[in-house]
Amino acid sequence: MITSTLRRVLLVAKHASFQSRCCVASSRVQYSTVYDSNEKTFDKILIANRGEIACRVMKTCKKMGIKTVAVHSDVDASAVHVKMADEAVCVGPAPTNKSYLNMDAIMDAIRKTGSQAVHPGYGFLSENKEFAKRLAAEDVVFIGPDTHAIHAMGDKIESKLLAKAANVNVIPGFDGVVEVSYTVNMVVLATTFCKEGFRLSSQEAASSFGDDRLLIEKFHGNALWLNERECSIQRRNQKVVEEAPSTFLDPETRRAMGEQAVQLAKAVQYSSAGTVEFLVDSNKNFYFLEMNTRLQVEHPITECITGLDLVQQMIRVAKGFPLLHKQEDIPINGWAIESRVYAEDPYKSFGLPSIGRLSQYQEPINLPKVRVDSGIQEGSDISIYYDPMISKLVTYGATRAEALQRMEAALDNYVIRGVTHNIPLLREIITHPRFISGDITTNFLPEEYPEGFKGHQLTSEGRRELVATAAALYVSAQLRSQRFLVKVEVSGEWNLASALLPVTINRTPRVLQCLSRDAGGDITLQYLGTQFKVRVLSQLVSTLSAHMPEKVPEDTSSILRSPMPGSVVAVSVKPGDVVAEGQEICVIEAMKMQNSLIAAKAAKVKSVHCKAGETVGEGDLLVQLE
Repeated sequence: MITSTLRRVLLVAKHASFQSRCCVASSRVQYSTVYDSNEKTFDKILIANRGEIACRVMKTCKKMGIKTVAVHSDVDASAVHVKMADEAVCVGPAPTNKSYLNMDAIMDAIRKTGSQAVHPGYGFLSENKEFAKRLAAEDVVFIGPDTHAIHAMGDKIESKLLAKAANVNVIPGFDGVVEVSYTVNMVVLATTFCKEGFRLSSQEAASSFGDDRLLIEKFHGNALWLNERECSIQRRNQKVVEEAPSTFLDPETRRAMGEQAVQLAKAVQYSSAGTVEFLVDSNKNFYFLEMNTRLQVEHPITECITGLDLVQQMIRVAKGFPLLHKQEDIPINGWAIESRVYAEDPYKSFGLPSIGRLSQYQEPINLPKVRVDSGIQEGSDISIYYDPMISKLVTYGATRAEALQRMEAALDNYVIRGVTHNIPLLREIITHPRFISGDITTNFLPEEYPEGFKGHQLTSEGRRELVATAAALYVSAQLRSQRFLVKVEVSGEWNLASALLPVTINRTPRVLQCLSRDAGGDITLQYLGTQFKVRVLSQLVSTLSAHMPEKVPEDTSSILRSPMPGSVVAVSVKPGDVVAEGQEICVIEAMKMQNSLIAAKAAKVKSVHCKAGETVGEGDLLVQLE
């Protein structure tokens, strides 16, 4: 088995554009890009997307003096991207296939508003060649590559054939039988599971991109490669933490990867921003994986280390302007790290979707060199219909260590209440010794947390600090005149309504969050990224508690409950059926992600409490076994 590292090279080009990874500037991370008011591009652009990427595109459009049009579904009528735009048009109900993937409705919105161009963002219709064709037929500019490049790079088999013809390194054996100098271990799953995997993957592809086809598998003008982005930290093949540059690449490998990406861009007459993905082995051999013909989620970290506004470059190229830079003008200045903040429960499969309303929301943008790309605000709803991303949190530093320190502080100062979020996992990753050392592969999470993520594991010192802080909050007035093993000083200005809890522990400043407290002594603190419940007891109650019987945990192996809110896609059993351990019982879908629920043991189905098409909440009883 070969464990690989995923690196991406970004280019931006006039007739050949690609992208590596960068960051967008916050109020304290500035672009070196110049916005020329005399350079006429478009009067009005429609953004065919939602959330943070729609807001991101609108920010650049505003700097360029371009009016913007937002599209939205019924449930997004009050969304931040709708409020930011100069105009907004509803394109349908909540399901993506009836709104953000509804080409007819979006084309009507373009005509109605007189938009001259469309920026697709990422996902949805961003890599849909039919959408690009329809825009071209009505003389509307698609801010992205032409239909030929979208088709060529969108077909994963054809793209590899083109890459090979352009002398780009490809994975040995993808297009036929070849001899290799190493053993390939192949794991074949049972036919039933393969069939089910096809069905789930096909449905997810149709939901996200409007195309249910699947692939099985073991660049006229100036083209610039904008260095690489490290994207190996993943869960369920989706990136969680990214950085630029990569700790693994040396200048020679970086240059070789960039030059091959440019070769591929020129081979397909590529014209816009795009990302070429390579798999890199332990010997720094790299192989073409695919090319994404759009702006990437993690583009902000590339912007941070290059100073370029990639959205501006895409708009300029789409209008026919040449690139303003040469390859030697593209620097690597400092280090940037991006953490994807999701409304997810990190304790369930490293992150199952969570829904709810943001009762309290405070971004750490007051900290230096911190950027937050988001499309939500306090009071926003996280629904079951769309991707659960809350924001992209980006920090920048002169060195990697500095960027990591800022990320740690930013995560500690990020206040999110009302939904479960993945900040505990993000903080654990960026402070993990292996991650700090740069030893990163796509198997990082399953290797380091084989039993799943359990939260931060407190040391004895950490436990004392946590308990001391809780006690200080509970009986602060009594602590001032006494001596303790751990001395905690709580900020005199703190009260229960405060989101952040600044404390000094043994003369070391820390930032915690007090999520709740009651008169009975129950206090919930967020400490080192993880939420801990602490109960402060009087001496008498503490003594009596030691004699109370322990509660026996409930046997849940016969009960199947929904791990997340969503809709029931399929129910594979009926009462009386006999199921084997590991057999699929039903499938739940939320936020474009499907979760197959399986039997914990061999048993007979006693009752079924759901059916396909129903909406269920987290914890709802679905199936009971005997």
